[in-house]
Amino acid sequence: MEIQLENFTPAEQATFRLRALYEQAGYRKYRCSRFEEYALYQEYRRFLSDAQVVTFTDLDGKLRAIKPDVTLSIAKTAQPAPGECKRFYYNEEVCRPSRESHTFQTIRQMGLECMGAVDAAAQAEVVLLALQSLAALEVPTVLEVSHMGFVTGLLDALQVPESARGRLLELLNQKNAHELHAAALAEGLDEEAAQSLCTLLTLHGPLGATLAAARSLCRSDAQRAALEELQALQNRLGEPGRGTQLDLSMADEMEYYNGLVFTGYVAGVPRAVLKGGRYDYLMQRFTPGANAIGFAIYLDELERLNPEVQDSAASAWLNIALPKGRLGDKAYKLLAEAGYRANEDYNDTRKLVVENPEAGVRYFLVKPSDVAIYVEHGAADIGIVGKDILTESDADVYELLDTGMGKCRMCVAGPKNFVDDESRALRVATKFVNIARDHYERRGRDIDIIKLNGSIELAPILGLSDVIVDIVETGTTLRENNLAVIEEFMPISARFIANKASYKFKYQQMSTLLNKMKEALAQ
Repeated sequence: MEIQLENFTPAEQATFRLRALYEQAGYRKYRCSRFEEYALYQEYRRFLSDAQVVTFTDLDGKLRAIKPDVTLSIAKTAQPAPGECKRFYYNEEVCRPSRESHTFQTIRQMGLECMGAVDAAAQAEVVLLALQSLAALEVPTVLEVSHMGFVTGLLDALQVPESARGRLLELLNQKNAHELHAAALAEGLDEEAAQSLCTLLTLHGPLGATLAAARSLCRSDAQRAALEELQALQNRLGEPGRGTQLDLSMADEMEYYNGLVFTGYVAGVPRAVLKGGRYDYLMQRFTPGANAIGFAIYLDELERLNPEVQDSAASAWLNIALPKGRLGDKAYKLLAEAGYRANEDYNDTRKLVVENPEAGVRYFLVKPSDVAIYVEHGAADIGIVGKDILTESDADVYELLDTGMGKCRMCVAGPKNFVDDESRALRVATKFVNIARDHYERRGRDIDIIKLNGSIELAPILGLSDVIVDIVETGTTLRENNLAVIEEFMPISARFIANKASYKFKYQQMSTLLNKMKEALAQ
């Protein structure tokens, strides 16, 4: 009986197609044990996406872990001989913490590894297989490439301190130009150096055109070498590589990857479905002199695929999440002034969604605390949200613009005569638990957090807490209750955010809207 692939789920269809693709390319299947000695992950935890793993004591008394990573196990056992290149593919489950559920979850991965004598041809072969893997999904996809050497070469040329690099790279990955510029200046870089870092954010687009633009901005031999490697990759990919994008601000997981990196996106799926790159440092810990490159496809993400949505005109809309209340009204007024007025006022209708077909936008109002969630999970392409809520949620989104609306500040406040007793834990009342914890961890101060949802100022008045961490706009409520600001540590305003996958497929629409918003703000 002939197998009809359309009867299977998208992830199952992908598994069949990818297995055939990899075996035809000469890769052989690698079968991993479900468990691994915990000592392996303890020793190489800096190469893991999350250091938390599920452990148990085996019958032989050894501490083992449910596998959180496949590449580590393959790198440990591959042991290629000098001049040998080993090629494997796998279809495995790993166990990792979930940001959403705060529990461990099983993640299905399929991918391949090329280990040993990895030359330019082998590297191009792996990238081509990544392109073919995305094409096998038979839906619109995009592959973005970058090179760690370009970013690190710039940081070295600008003499950026090691202590500052983590924060600057984080802002680069968020495409957060406004805070990147300020953070660079705060770390002692001059205006020219800060602008050079921000220029990285403009270096994205078609591979060939972006390479040409990047050449004139090189400040070091390391950057030029990275671009030459990318040029050689483009030449080897040839026609099959047409459509590949280059984003030289992509610099996450620098502890793991050391050269070429690439990420794959599928239209309609809110997160990356493919990630890969060069990881020579890890490979050489097990086999000196060996190199490695590979990628993984996250099969669980493919279950989100909806062919009907892929083919519909709805995929061309920009879905915009606005917060209910004054900030949402201000944001909508700004968008309306920019030429994106809806055909009906959402305040005068009971409809949950209002739209403007001519402009290709639709709006929906949600609780302010939910805006970032809607955007991160792809229900909205873009949104406007307060920096306080965005930071507290730790949403994995791009932060593209500080609108300047709703300005206030995050503060520590307490009684006017408050003196911190550092001999005990400081009791802190707040509804911004993550922000407060992060603030005091940076200072090395031990705290007890008391989570409240309203009337935060009551806590120190009634002795529930020593201080509070909360938003302060005018300070009137504090003064009327004999409280005072002790410390200001975060400016707050409304930020324009975007879903990372939507940004790849709707870049022109988003850029046009963003530029018109900037023009409206400047008036």
